[in-house]
Amino acid sequence: MTKHTTGARTTATASRTVTSTGLLDAVRLRLAEAGVAPTTAGVAAALRAQGRPYGDTEVLEIVRELRAEMVGAGPLEALLTDPQVTDVLVNGPREVWVDRGYGLQRAREVRFPDEAAIRRLAQRLAHTAGRRLDDARPWTDARLPQGVRLHAVLPPVAVGCTLISLRVSRARPFTLEELAAAGSLTAWGAGLLRALVHNRLAFMISGGTGTGKTTLLAALLGLVPSQERLVVVEDSAELLPDHPHVVRLEGRPPNQEGAGGVGLRDLVRQALRMRPDRLVVGEVRGAEVLDLLAALNTGHEGGCGTVHANAAEDVPARLEALAATAGLGRDAVHSQLGSALDAVIHLVRGPGGQRRVAEVCVLSRSPEGWVTSIPAVSFPHAGPAQPGPGWDQLSERCGGLRAPWTDGGKGGAR
Repeated sequence: MTKHTTGARTTATASRTVTSTGLLDAVRLRLAEAGVAPTTAGVAAALRAQGRPYGDTEVLEIVRELRAEMVGAGPLEALLTDPQVTDVLVNGPREVWVDRGYGLQRAREVRFPDEAAIRRLAQRLAHTAGRRLDDARPWTDARLPQGVRLHAVLPPVAVGCTLISLRVSRARPFTLEELAAAGSLTAWGAGLLRALVHNRLAFMISGGTGTGKTTLLAALLGLVPSQERLVVVEDSAELLPDHPHVVRLEGRPPNQEGAGGVGLRDLVRQALRMRPDRLVVGEVRGAEVLDLLAALNTGHEGGCGTVHANAAEDVPARLEALAATAGLGRDAVHSQLGSALDAVIHLVRGPGGQRRVAEVCVLSRSPEGWVTSIPAVSFPHAGPAQPGPGWDQLSERCGGLRAPWTDGGKGGAR
């Protein structure tokens, strides 16, 4: 709790607004006339040229704010540099929300002068990412150079005000030990996931938005042996696993004329020709599920990815619906799914905002031929891990892993 309060106080101090729109415009104009880049020295010189009496401390603070306004994220810059922040959401000039791992809270210390300032920031960030954002194309989804994922929508599609959503990627991925220390999983649960990766099981990480699917996947990919080659396919590159041999492919939206788009399905096909030891799809969201399942059925063991689902038992139906968009029938989907995926790791987010592993399931085909998720082990919010009907099957796939509810695994649940 102390850590959270300190982070909020630091952000509040760092985001004081000491500049005015007029001063910003004057500095910007002087830099443009002189053809000077907005470096710290250039901004400081342009600021002093205004003839106002500023002390050195004030100059440094104003330079920081001006640079943030001109080449950074403006009033949001302090939030994006806070290591605790995972999401920043802008709903209006005085409606900025931030998630520091405790759920969304209003960042009352951060404000914009008006709606026009939000629109300018959204368009500048989109331009930095090489994307278009204007009345003809009123939304964008892009990755900024520093790894932050941007989504923005302009009025009138966004009612009342430009909306900005920023997802902050951690510079260094979490380890399983760090996730366990933070309460996202138990020590024994971390051992279970290690065994899952070590035994080359194919798995999906499921959960709702903001439950930590990408964070956990990056941590698990860091456990893959260093001699193996990871080929990662993403719509927007976010995965940064701590691994020495990672090849990354990123999708591309179509241009203004509707041409030049590169979808995940094309990238998965290309990835299969790049000698992957493990094929990773950052988020399965469409027809690429067909190529992923086909790959997992043709010798590409240990493949993995994430998928949005409300519960682990919903994953087969979710994948079935995605495959249907490519014209694959139900029988064919379940036929491939039954032999392609071994396990599902499901994440949830509690009322207090904490992300955690809720259960691990195995996929099994019924006599009728339909694949279902069978709970193997669940992790209640409080209390030890609990076995499910699929535990024996998961234990066998993980090389005979012992459970904390048996004599051999005594003491490992917590």
